[in-house]
Amino acid sequence: MHEQKNRILLDLEEHLRYLNDLGAEFVISPVTRADQPVTLETIRDLEGEIRDCRACRLSRTRRQAVPGEGSPHADLVFIGEGPGHDEDVQGRPFVGRAGQLLTRIIKAMGYERPEVYITNIVKCRPPENRNPLPDEMTCCAPFLERQLAIIQPRVIVTLGNVPTQFLLETREGISALRGRFQQRGDIQVMPTFHPSYLVRNEQNRELKRKVWEDMQKVMAVLGK
Repeated sequence: MHEQKNRILLDLEEHLRYLNDLGAEFVISPVTRADQPVTLETIRDLEGEIRDCRACRLSRTRRQAVPGEGSPHADLVFIGEGPGHDEDVQGRPFVGRAGQLLTRIIKAMGYERPEVYITNIVKCRPPENRNPLPDEMTCCAPFLERQLAIIQPRVIVTLGNVPTQFLLETREGISALRGRFQQRGDIQVMPTFHPSYLVRNEQNRELKRKVWEDMQKVMAVLGK
């Protein structure tokens, strides 16, 4: 029954979007589920806008933008710093070795990739995989905020120093922050190590254990 209700409401949303394109104005606000309001902007609309973006210098060196992928109603969002080479080629987030590891972590948590949402602070690959610069992150941040406003996740997992420090507005490092929930508005944020860090230190079982401990805390909050 719940799935059928969601399907009906999603159909209603698409119909309202069509009417909006024709110039209609609305005085009602549909919902896709009881606790989640829907705007006329969908995650797919936003992803298309991100792919066309030319707002900062990263757009001049990228192959393609990488908006993110997953469920527009995900309870759980993973956020990295920016696309790498494989992501730049494929236009999808976390598809290289680090992405394969993230996929295994997601499965171990009881999810499939399409059930969560995966994205980055910046949507275009920084040259030579360098860290994104502050002005690049600031330029791209409104896209991320709009993604989160549409999805309204219960938990965000920040992967590594860059997204953790940017989202939490702190200079504290990931080693000190990981494993402890932080609050960002109504969303709980769990910082943890980036999968690429685990790949580079694949013989270090202690790092893997710590990440799994962090994910178990996330699972407990989400009832997994």
